[in-house]
Amino acid sequence: MPLTMNKEVFITCAVTGSGGTQDRSPHVPRSPEQIASSAIDAAKAGAAIVHCHVRDPETGTPSRRLDLYREVTERIRDADVDVVLNLTAGMGGDIVFGNPEAPFPVNEDATDMIGASARVAHVRECLPEICTLDCGTMNFAEADYVMTNSPGMLTAMGGMMTEIGVKPEIEAFDTGHLWYAKQLVADGVLEPNALVQLCMGVPWGAPNDLNTFMAMVNNVPSDWTWSAFSLGRDQMAYAAAAVLAGGNVRVGLEDNLWLGKGELATNAQLVERSATIITNMGARIIGPDEVRAKLGLTKRAPVAK
Repeated sequence: MPLTMNKEVFITCAVTGSGGTQDRSPHVPRSPEQIASSAIDAAKAGAAIVHCHVRDPETGTPSRRLDLYREVTERIRDADVDVVLNLTAGMGGDIVFGNPEAPFPVNEDATDMIGASARVAHVRECLPEICTLDCGTMNFAEADYVMTNSPGMLTAMGGMMTEIGVKPEIEAFDTGHLWYAKQLVADGVLEPNALVQLCMGVPWGAPNDLNTFMAMVNNVPSDWTWSAFSLGRDQMAYAAAAVLAGGNVRVGLEDNLWLGKGELATNAQLVERSATIITNMGARIIGPDEVRAKLGLTKRAPVAK
């Protein structure tokens, strides 16, 4: 099918992620203050949306602590720049099995499995405009574990997000994830005007070749809004590919630590680089208010304790 380039593009900055990058670059933020500051800098550089995880401030390891999410949320909302807040709801679904000859019992020290309400607790408390919904189960990148999101879990979590008025950003790591996301819309769990992120090149999901990318793009319903990203040195190439194919752009240290060979990046630098690519292609970068109008979002303050 012919490509229809997107002429009005928003940039999402994935600020820190939950991968083991905390010791690979001094620019990967750890504390709530660092995460919020990096998100604010990304917004000043042109990001309309910031996608945030939290980390243990001392070790940099991924965390689900409500107080850390609340501090990040409040710092971003108190900033002198506007930005759409997107919090992850991806953690709490990781299973690490025993060895192949004795998979049970699972490795309890490494497994992180909690219920749907617990996975959405920080979203309910902080009320971001967007939160992520990883729409499938897969063997996942960094270690021998399974990212687990069963149909029942996704129905429960998606229903909670819809009920509290936070828009899910469907994270699709393969074509089957898009297939199930469409079922969630058909079942009334998610609103019809869905938002989806095409996650390319994450082992062991959809590989980041252009044939697979276009298969993903062609499976997104025409009335949905989508963005895409890939990892490492392919991040900026996919910024261009996403715009050319009709989508929006995600960059950030969650997915790529480098600005160039031997040059570690900041989030703001990655946003600036992607903005240059987008504008040089002849597209206009839209800001947070236009994103809210496009996606039907309402900016809200955190719920008071």
